[in-house]
Amino acid sequence: MTEAAPVRELEITLERNSPVPLYYQLAQSIEHAINTGALGPGDRLENELSLTSRLGLSRPTARQAIQELVKKGLLVRKRGVGTQVVRSQFRRTEALSSLNEDIIKAGKIPTTRLLEYSVGPLDQDIRDAIDAGAVSESEFIKIRRLRLADDVPLAILTNYLPTRFEITEEDMQSKSLYARLRSLGVNLKIAHQQISARLMTDDEAELLDAETPAACLTVDRIAYDDVGQFVEFGRHMYHAAQYSIQSSLVV
Repeated sequence: MTEAAPVRELEITLERNSPVPLYYQLAQSIEHAINTGALGPGDRLENELSLTSRLGLSRPTARQAIQELVKKGLLVRKRGVGTQVVRSQFRRTEALSSLNEDIIKAGKIPTTRLLEYSVGPLDQDIRDAIDAGAVSESEFIKIRRLRLADDVPLAILTNYLPTRFEITEEDMQSKSLYARLRSLGVNLKIAHQQISARLMTDDEAELLDAETPAACLTVDRIAYDDVGQFVEFGRHMYHAAQYSIQSSLVV
């Protein structure tokens, strides 16, 4: 039987004369501890009763602070275990970039497991998604990969590309797809994508080391080069507990 993680008691100072609400100060202190590594994935936070007694707070105040961090995906409540720190999500901006390169920029180590490499006609649902009537090729390369960050399964990536691109199975064992396209002189310029959410299938959950039912994000992306020519269609799914997409909205 796995031994439960010890309860971590943090040094927290609250400014009672500050206009900042106490629950928010408490939430910020706990979040800072998580971001700096003072609290790591799996660590248990002291319970509400302990927090209220030690810091002189009301239970609703402590509960509100913890709930804010649960909503952010930093803490999780488990029956019989208590409140635990969860593994931090990989956050990605809405940009036309390689997931492999984004993982490196985030300070993590990417690895890839090639699940499938094949050449053939597209299934009808993929043809419909990319409007294949506007594409001259009749056969496409299909590449399906499992992408990991620091050995944690993050995403299942499936890409379809015209066979005019010289991309081999060996390339996909060691290189990112976008890096290989750049080496072929392809200048990716624009992409259109649709983001959805659903539950993982059993096979997907097994690959992503998740217990079902588990949520995932799905992204369908069509990418074009700088002359408007179709380059690739990606149908990707991400472990929702490990991944989020960040965007900026301007008025």
